[in-house]
Amino acid sequence: MLLPSGRMAVLGAAGVGAVAAAAGLKAAKARKTAARGFDLGDPPAPGGPEFGRLLESLTGSPVRPGNRVEILRNGDEIFPSMVKAIRSAQRSIDFSTYIYWTGGPVITDFGDALIERACAGVEVRILLDAVGSAVKIDQRLVERFREAGAEVEWFRPPHWYTLNKVNNRLHRRLLIIDGSVGFTGGTGVGEEWTGDAQDPDHWRETHLRVEGPAVRDLMGGFQENWAETTQRILAGPHLPELSSFEDGTDVQVTRSSATKGSTDIEELFYSAIAGARSRLWITTAFFVPPDAFVEALCASAGRGVDVQILVNGPNIDKEIVRRAGQRSYGRLLACGVRIFEYQQTMLHAKTLLIDGAWASVGSNNFSNRSLALNSELSFSLSDERIVAELEQHFRDDLRVSDEFDLTRWNSRPRRKRVVEGVTALVRDQF
Repeated sequence: MLLPSGRMAVLGAAGVGAVAAAAGLKAAKARKTAARGFDLGDPPAPGGPEFGRLLESLTGSPVRPGNRVEILRNGDEIFPSMVKAIRSAQRSIDFSTYIYWTGGPVITDFGDALIERACAGVEVRILLDAVGSAVKIDQRLVERFREAGAEVEWFRPPHWYTLNKVNNRLHRRLLIIDGSVGFTGGTGVGEEWTGDAQDPDHWRETHLRVEGPAVRDLMGGFQENWAETTQRILAGPHLPELSSFEDGTDVQVTRSSATKGSTDIEELFYSAIAGARSRLWITTAFFVPPDAFVEALCASAGRGVDVQILVNGPNIDKEIVRRAGQRSYGRLLACGVRIFEYQQTMLHAKTLLIDGAWASVGSNNFSNRSLALNSELSFSLSDERIVAELEQHFRDDLRVSDEFDLTRWNSRPRRKRVVEGVTALVRDQF
C-alpha cells in the first residue's frame, strides 16, 4: 500500500476567479508527483491498539481513552443538543464553522442562545470562515453578537496581499462548551441543516457530541485557527482538567491545517484503507479522489474487502464537483468497488467505517480540497457499539440510494464525458 510522499496539490486560490484556474492548472501538473509514495507494508487492522499507535506515529495524534461519544443524525437531533449545551455554559463557548447562514426558528434559536450566554457574562468566541459565511450571514446578527459581548472574528478574509492563503479555508466545525463538552462533524449553521433529511430542502448530516479527554484535542483545533486569526492563545480556565469515563471510548483527533496544507488526514485515510480486512464503507458529500486514493480503494477491493462508497446524487449543491468525481467511477467500478448515489436530499455527512470496529467522522470530504488544502478535523473512534450505529445509518441511507454500475457508466452521454474532461483540469481544487 502506498502513502503519498508529498502534498497532493500545490496551494492556489480557488474560488477567486482566474487565480483559482491558475492554481488548478498548476496543481494538475503536480498530480504525478503527488501520486508517488512509500510502501506502508502490511498495516494493522483499524480498531486495535497497534493501529492507534501507527496513527500516533504518523500524525502525532494520541489515543485518548475514556470518552463519551453520542452520534447525532440530522438537524432534529443536532441542533437541540447543541443549543442545550450552549444554554448550560458557565465560563466559555468556543465556536468555529465554515458556514453560518440565515434560517428559520431553529437557526434563530441557535444564535439567540449564544447572545443570551454572552449577555450573562460567558466568554463567547465565534470564528467564521470569511469565504463560507460572509456572503449569506445576516450582518445584523454579527452586530448583535458583538453588542452582547461576544468576540466575532473572520478567518482569512480575502485581500490582494493574501492571495497565497485565500485558497486554504477553515472547514472545521467545532463547538466547545466550558472546555469540557465538544461537538464536531459536518454540520453548518443554516436552514438546510434543520429537519430530518425528509426532502431536498433539509440535508442529511452526521455530527458528534463528546465528553472526556478528547475534548482537549477539539479545543486544540479551535486554538490553532483562533491564534492565527487573533494572535492570542487561550489558557488557564479555558483548559480545565478533564475526567475519563470508565466505560468510555478510545478516540483520536486528527487535524489538517490550512497553514501548511498538512497531510495528516491523508495519512489517516491511507492507513485505514490499507488496513481494512472485511468491509470499508465511505459516506462523503464531495467525492473527487486523487488518483493515488483510487488505486488504494481498488487494492482493498482486490484483496476481498467489501468497498462501498455513498455519494451525492441529483440533489448535490455543486453539480460541477459531482461531475469531477464521476471521472473516477470507471476505474473504481471495474475493480469491484460499489458506488451508490443518495437520492433523497443533499448528502452532507462524512464518515469512514472499517470492519465494524473503527470509524472516522469529521468535516473532511473525500477530495483533494479536504485532504490537502483546508483546515479540517477528523474524529476517529474504536467502539463496536458506536460503529454498529453508524453502519446502520449507512444501510438506512443505501435504501434511498441508487447504485451506479458499469453499464450506466459506459452508457453515459457524450456531453457528460466532455464535462468530466473539462473538470479534470481543476479537479485538484475541489
